[in-house]
Amino acid sequence: MHNSEGLMFVVLGLFTMVCAFKDYDFFMNNHKARFFVDLLGRDGTRALYFVLGLFILIIGVSLVR
Repeated sequence: MHNSEGLMFVVLGLFTMVCAFKDYDFFMNNHKARFFVDLLGRDGTRALYFVLGLFILIIGVSLVR
């Protein structure tokens, strides 16, 4: 069971990192991200989501092992 959960975290982390790096509008204009965009600005929010995605990716890799 841990492998499927770990793979899900890996995919989710990679998705978050790629969307933050590429600055996709659908990702950054989401109503849930608007709070952080208003608070940190678009570049700050991108950095926050990239670090969050990296953290999720690390958790996923540790669960896959």
